[in-house]
Amino acid sequence: MAELSVTGIDAFYGDFQALFGVSLNVAAGEVVAVIGANGAGKSTLLKSIAGLIAPRAGTIAFHNEAIGGMAAHAVVRRGIALVPEGRRLFPSLSVEENLLIGGQLGRPGPWNLARVYTLFPVLAERKAAPSQSLSGGQQQMVAIGRALMSNPRLLLCDEISLGLAPIVVREIYARLPMVSGEGTSLIIVEQDIVQALAAARRVYCLQEGRVALSGEAATLTREAISAAYFGV
Repeated sequence: MAELSVTGIDAFYGDFQALFGVSLNVAAGEVVAVIGANGAGKSTLLKSIAGLIAPRAGTIAFHNEAIGGMAAHAVVRRGIALVPEGRRLFPSLSVEENLLIGGQLGRPGPWNLARVYTLFPVLAERKAAPSQSLSGGQQQMVAIGRALMSNPRLLLCDEISLGLAPIVVREIYARLPMVSGEGTSLIIVEQDIVQALAAARRVYCLQEGRVALSGEAATLTREAISAAYFGV
């Protein structure tokens, strides 16, 4: 049974339609990657799930509860957390203060400061530092840790490798199995096809706001992915 079920959603920015009948399913504990070029609709899909955009058509259900169009704070309370593109940390706050903001809801679960510091030991070393003083990779770790502090059942990761050095990207991705090992499902939005295929069990490829390809990561050919990614 799907933990998250997105069925035929359309999403708009004003009069501009960004998603056209997009459907996606995520099982409990599953890692799903959503890939596609810039402007394909990947971030819009995550924002629709997270309650930042209300779909004009279609449905979004989480544990059989309709959440499409629900306010973002209500979606978080139900166990969905977003790691936004660009990290969006509070620059005037320390690392630990940013993390504590993520735990304000007090949802029960395995994630707390100690567990986040175990996941990303460098953050324990820099916990009193202003978040703006961190490297891009360390800031991304804070953004992921802040989302985990809400103890989500579904974690949405938007372009977590964007602008980071390959060695840092590999370090962050190496930690994700520890997250899914706690039973948390993940949707990873990526332009990096190699990372997406390595991390996920299933892959959806968006092209101009539509699902151009979906399937098991281990069975999709590079040729099929390239054709869907670039629309050729």
